[in-house]
Amino acid sequence: MRALQFSEYGPADVLHVAEVAAPHAGPGRVRIAVRASGVTPADTYLRSGRFGERLSLPHVPGIDAAGVVDEVGEGVTGVRAGDEVFGMVDLALLGGANAEFAVLTAWAPKPAALSWEQAGGAAGNVETATRALDLLGVGDGTTLLIAGAAGGVGTVAIQLAAARGAKVIGTAGPATQDFVAGLGAVPVVYGEGLGDRVGQVDAVLHCAGTVPDLVAITGSPDRVVTIADLSGEHGIRLTHTAGGPGADPQALHGLEIAAELAVQGKFTVPLAGVFPLAAAADAHRLSETGHAHGKIVLV
Repeated sequence: MRALQFSEYGPADVLHVAEVAAPHAGPGRVRIAVRASGVTPADTYLRSGRFGERLSLPHVPGIDAAGVVDEVGEGVTGVRAGDEVFGMVDLALLGGANAEFAVLTAWAPKPAALSWEQAGGAAGNVETATRALDLLGVGDGTTLLIAGAAGGVGTVAIQLAAARGAKVIGTAGPATQDFVAGLGAVPVVYGEGLGDRVGQVDAVLHCAGTVPDLVAITGSPDRVVTIADLSGEHGIRLTHTAGGPGADPQALHGLEIAAELAVQGKFTVPLAGVFPLAAAADAHRLSETGHAHGKIVLV
């Protein structure tokens, strides 16, 4: 099968499309013929070596995808060949989705309300956002601030939090205020004086931007969860599922929730860019700007 891969660490130019052996569905898993798959910041960090040389090269990146089931592993129920699904690969493999075929360990039915491109980039951000909202206890009546609301996780978290009954405030640049508002958040411009513009909030999800102001806004680092600050300098909780100390369980229940919300017209996946597999280097470069508004997807 054709798959995106890199055989050495480095800039986006190390990415190339190659013929590789197709994976097969083991027990508890399904294989899909991929229609679209996502690009995440973690993919670019792994490719560049920012996370260290922890991969067995060559490596196929990508953690989420959507497609048509064509193999069903032993013990799997409720899904059969021909079903349209979206989901995630085994995170322990740190990739495998940016290919013609991918094996999923978690999935949900693809709602007709989502295009292949939207569904292909949904699962990773949905799981991350759900996990963070659960950790913060976001529910009916919560006032939640999302710092970096225009990015892939932020755009999803706005909608999932609003569906829980939360009031959502989202920071973004001046040019993306209407974009954030359209997803259901009260938009505010990030930067100096943020606390005065935001007022009192119950919890903060940090996806981008500086951290100290966010701690001051909530009054306690315990009310801030980050997916972006790897420094550990500010006493806030970093949520990740990469294994090792401090790893959190995956919030896979979020996939079914997002699918149902999409059916109800209450959830979508804004797309920052859609690229053919052969142009994956351009997709990675867009991700590395830090200014992609929504999800980046390969088809």
